[in-house]
Amino acid sequence: MSETTTSDGALVRVEGVDKVFHRGAEDIHVLAGLSLQVPAREFLALMGPSGSGKSTLLNLIGGLDRPTQGTVTVGGERIDRLSDRQLARWRSRHVGFVFQLYNLMPVLSAERNVELPLLLTDLSKAERAEHVRTALAVVGLSHRAKHYPRTLSGGEQQRVGIARAIVTDPTLLLCDEPTGDLDRKAGDEILDLLQALNREHGKTILMVTHDPHASARAARTVHLDKGQLREEGAI
Repeated sequence: MSETTTSDGALVRVEGVDKVFHRGAEDIHVLAGLSLQVPAREFLALMGPSGSGKSTLLNLIGGLDRPTQGTVTVGGERIDRLSDRQLARWRSRHVGFVFQLYNLMPVLSAERNVELPLLLTDLSKAERAEHVRTALAVVGLSHRAKHYPRTLSGGEQQRVGIARAIVTDPTLLLCDEPTGDLDRKAGDEILDLLQALNREHGKTILMVTHDPHASARAARTVHLDKGQLREEGAI
């Protein structure tokens, strides 16, 4: 993904976004007039109470959902205007997702799990294998490539999840509670890895977390509550 940014250097620009979910006759307003700019190569933590809309915002930026109103621009492209088919192609090329519960396929080895996003590309089998080897090396799991998820620790499974997220070399990584299912030691190792991906590989990272220990690793923290954002330390 080319790091196409706006004049102020923003890779991600969310402007005036509302998100309303409908439950029967009831309208549930999750986000209200929300705006956010994320510079290229920033590591941003997004915090807030349960139900505050953190994951909803992440899904809008990742093209998994659409705003009810407002605009979402990533890498210079208005993704809120793309068709479903265009969005699916855009996601496969430009965004890596890291989930709290790993979402690995239990019947596939680590290397086959990592390869999955590449099956949507035009890469040859040999090229896919090389990308997989590189991604597993980056997360320190080359020696576990043939192992299945059930034989891996939680921290190792999350490393496989991160390798899968970076195997297409996206600029944008979206992490939803990436340490939420791990103990402190394993969680710290995952946070070390995310910091390295940001600092050494230039990845722009948005991380949803409820843990101040995790958010402290980010360069900037914003808080979401009642559909509105505020910066860390803002009154």
